[in-house]
Amino acid sequence: MKSSLILALMQILTVQDILKPPFPKADHRIAYGSDAQQFGDLRLPKGSGPFPVVIVIHGGCWLAEYDLGHIGRFSEALTAEGAATWSIEYRRVGNPGGGAPGTFDDVAAAAAYLQVLAAQYPLDLKRVAAVGHSAGGQLALWLAARGSKQVTLRGVVSLAGVVDLRAAAQQNVCGDAVPRLLGEAADYHRYSPMEMLPIKVPQRLIHGARDRIVPLEMVRRYEAVARKAGDDVSLTVIDDAGHFELISPQTTAGPVVRQAVMSLLGGHRDQ
Repeated sequence: MKSSLILALMQILTVQDILKPPFPKADHRIAYGSDAQQFGDLRLPKGSGPFPVVIVIHGGCWLAEYDLGHIGRFSEALTAEGAATWSIEYRRVGNPGGGAPGTFDDVAAAAAYLQVLAAQYPLDLKRVAAVGHSAGGQLALWLAARGSKQVTLRGVVSLAGVVDLRAAAQQNVCGDAVPRLLGEAADYHRYSPMEMLPIKVPQRLIHGARDRIVPLEMVRRYEAVARKAGDDVSLTVIDDAGHFELISPQTTAGPVVRQAVMSLLGGHRDQ
């Protein structure tokens, strides 16, 4: 009872907290396409490499109002663990060309562009994982399910991911963002991770028990279906976390998330 009362009194982070500047600058901002939204932020650890790589996909309900700036601190924390981070921007709902298929085409193109980056920077493309938050979790799982001839993922970490687009549309997760993302002829089988199972890539799902944006029950159902389909999948629920603590390095969720990501890559930086 006492611990429940303490949790009830604890404030969880809001979107306003996450969007407060300043945001850290990346080592390199690099275009992977010709559109203004087709670029990524590359961060490299200290040392000579080659470094494992994390493709970081930000959330924000797939909407143009939310760009990759807010996930910079999260990417910086992963880089401090010894991984290069490739935080990708993409055309979103409200941008010209945003929504299906453009949003998804951009995510695939940005991931494939790692082959170009590896010719210039010390990246180990045999150790690549994707991590996404909220809408970015859906995109990361979609990327893994889709597969790529250019980049093979060792695993995906979905942080409060919108793992079931059909259920999200029915439950108004992110308001009307899912119908706007997919259009009138919504092709859930092509874009929703729940309907693309088995993904056949290790999946680490992390969710806050106090998440008020993406229902925990949605992710529990996804885990059960994915496991039944034969996928290597696990769900970690963090009791004192809401939706945004998962991308906030200073919270108690931070070490849990970093451990999950780095374990897929083969471990942390040698000390």
